[in-house]
Amino acid sequence: MASRSSANFFDLASGDILDIPQTPRALPRMMTVPGIISDGCRSNDGDSDSMSSACHERKIIVANMLPLHAQRDTTAEKWCFSLDEDSLLLQLKDGFSPETEVTYVGSLKVDVEPSEQEEVTQRLLEEFKCVPTFVPCEIQEMFYHGFCKQQLWPLFHYMLPMCPDHADRFDRQLWQAYVSVNKIFADKVMEVVNPEDDYIWVQDYHLMVLPTFLRKRYHRVKLGFFLHSPFPSSEIYRTLPVRDEILKGLLNCDLIGFHTFDYARHFLSCCSRMLGLDYESKRGHIGLDYFGRTVYIKILPVGIHMGRLESVLNLSSTFAKAKEVQEQFKGKKVILGVDDMDIFKGISLKLLAFEHLLQQQEDLQGKLVLVQIVNPARSSGKDVQEAKRETYSTAERINQIYGTSNYEPVILIDRPVARYEKTAYYAVAECCIVNAVRDGMNLVPYKYIVCRQGSPGMDEAMGIKADSPRTSMLVVSEFIGCSPSLSGAIRVNPWDIEAVAEALNVAITMSNSEKELRHEKHYRYVSSHDVAYWARSFMQDLERACQDHYSKRCWGIGLGLGFRVIALSPSFRKLSLDHIVSSYRRTQRRAIFLDYDGTVVPQSSMVKAPSAEVISLLNALSNEPKNTVYIVSGRGRTSLCEWLAPCERLGIAAEHGYFIRDCKTSEWDHLDSDLEWKEIAEPVMQLYTEATDGSFIESKESALVWHHYDADPDFGSCQAKELLDHLESVLANEPAVVKRGQHIVEVKPQGVTKGLVAAKVLSMMVESGKPPDFVMCIGDDRSDEDMFESILSTISSPSVTAAPDIFACTVGQKPSKAKYYLDDTTDVLKLLGGLANASNPKPIDTAQFQLAFGSVI
Repeated sequence: MASRSSANFFDLASGDILDIPQTPRALPRMMTVPGIISDGCRSNDGDSDSMSSACHERKIIVANMLPLHAQRDTTAEKWCFSLDEDSLLLQLKDGFSPETEVTYVGSLKVDVEPSEQEEVTQRLLEEFKCVPTFVPCEIQEMFYHGFCKQQLWPLFHYMLPMCPDHADRFDRQLWQAYVSVNKIFADKVMEVVNPEDDYIWVQDYHLMVLPTFLRKRYHRVKLGFFLHSPFPSSEIYRTLPVRDEILKGLLNCDLIGFHTFDYARHFLSCCSRMLGLDYESKRGHIGLDYFGRTVYIKILPVGIHMGRLESVLNLSSTFAKAKEVQEQFKGKKVILGVDDMDIFKGISLKLLAFEHLLQQQEDLQGKLVLVQIVNPARSSGKDVQEAKRETYSTAERINQIYGTSNYEPVILIDRPVARYEKTAYYAVAECCIVNAVRDGMNLVPYKYIVCRQGSPGMDEAMGIKADSPRTSMLVVSEFIGCSPSLSGAIRVNPWDIEAVAEALNVAITMSNSEKELRHEKHYRYVSSHDVAYWARSFMQDLERACQDHYSKRCWGIGLGLGFRVIALSPSFRKLSLDHIVSSYRRTQRRAIFLDYDGTVVPQSSMVKAPSAEVISLLNALSNEPKNTVYIVSGRGRTSLCEWLAPCERLGIAAEHGYFIRDCKTSEWDHLDSDLEWKEIAEPVMQLYTEATDGSFIESKESALVWHHYDADPDFGSCQAKELLDHLESVLANEPAVVKRGQHIVEVKPQGVTKGLVAAKVLSMMVESGKPPDFVMCIGDDRSDEDMFESILSTISSPSVTAAPDIFACTVGQKPSKAKYYLDDTTDVLKLLGGLANASNPKPIDTAQFQLAFGSVI
């Protein structure tokens, strides 16, 4: 149940719905090592995730429902529980070693009275390693049938609430229920988890904000998530009012799994467009850098449990049923469909295609049967009822037109169908069609392939010779998760009735030799990529994703569902104003390097000219005789000269150091470079500018920069990669380098970097006999990393006898070669204000300094 301590978190979801009753007492800790019982108390400090290292590794599987059957014995007035052998959660254990302890956290499919909950909890924990989450009925209804099934499920299957009759509009109260249930699940996980050793694997869209709760409590928790449904394109997903909260919840995991690359690509596109995150392939693994943490993306479709299916295939009841079905449809070819009754499975479209086939191929009338097994609907509502009505009316029309007294072309089996009976139909059918308009994975084709492989007992029952070649044919929608895995299937657009009819005709008329080859290929894949392979592969990647958890310092930032963890180098910390001012005061020869955009002027500011406060600070620092101060920028010298004209003694390095001057009265020094390559590069950039709306070229004296900040994020990024390759190709023999930065592609002369500016200035100070004893460098961009690296290498050279105090500082909490960070430009100006006051206790505009930046004495 939700804990009292979560009240502040639920400010975002206030209302009576969150008055959740408390469990009688906390669940007892699970004994993970003989004689050692973990403590129930936890620290919220992410750096204090301390548990006994002797505790062995466990896997905690968290899902909406536990893999259990529950039934109330009314006579004995007690609950009877048993494992659900068909549950994916139970089957995935085959992918782990026998020594691995697996604990499940989830809800029961029945309501348990509060007075019995503690006893049931103890029983399930001891007998099945299951931890039940008891959610009040009214909240469960709003959570599952409300937010999950009426809002997330349709949206993830590309159904927008364009009008009230089409789908339910977003309801804030249902979202509150979703958050509260995720918190209940998180509390249960926290009661049993050993955060140092256990791996937590969260399943499916019901629990997408649960990772935020867990990451907030344990900053280094080992956390994976797998989405079993589709993930929609960014155009669809962006319509969700709580889109950022859910994305950030998933990004609090270490590994996120998807069935197909399409689903992963849509998720990555959402992260790019909504959160500004870029991804890259790291040694074959897709990784997102999220505040210093790498969130990995896994693409692997789930499989079936071969042993379970084969055991059903070899039941005597299956043999009998297969023989019965074979006799029932003797002389006819059977096409099989097995689908849930909902609007996304495309049952009515399948029937229309079958009708079209009978209409076009008159010779098939009386010889072809479509058996459609309808599984019970997983949700209720007008959409399901409408789909059911359409299915029945279409089937009735087809049977009236093409049926006879002893022949029904369409047979609807709309009742609970036992596994052995479905298996028998799989074994008999010559073709299986899955025509869903949008689906997550759908394992029906996999089951069909295994059943068509048969077994000695099944062969005998059906009168098939043991050495007979095996055949199967699949017609599958291109919009289902298993479609990319089945390369031998006939893929169709379910909306194209004529094309589906033609695919069915091809499937049933194809030569046996071709069917054999396709079946063999499919069976080889399905049998080797089973559910155990899927679970083992996911867990191996999760272990890899978590292996550097303790190599970085972690701390949490953000409120509510915007919480995330910053993970940075152990030596990386915020620059203390008192610390640097103390060093500044006791030193005599100081070198100060400052980037411009994003450092002394906000990156987001439309006005790029420095404010009066910035000019005053730069003057105060550069007029100090002990200081050598440089602005080091990628901007052109004309703009910098105009903006920084009031600063007489300030050094300026423009265009990453191609132009440099010591002060306002000195001449510009520049590198001797051949710039003829600009005539080659500019026409190429112009081509991409014309083809990419929102992009433009910035022409500098020494460089050309292609900006795509205002272009479509995905297209702009794609074009930038192409432009980079194109320019590298045409400039291969020219004295120029092509680099890609944040929303830019830049071409500049070889050997021009900000690092060379810092190295040159420091070397001049050393050669003049005045080596620096204080070096400060602040920047926010990738190009500033060259300065940080150059300072460290120059100062460590043999010519420098005494090591100075070095303050390399990046703006923003992110991975960097710098040792320190400041949060933003406001922090930078406060720091410069502190140094300015330390330079001159009574500077001009002292009151202004103290008002804006605070007094540092």
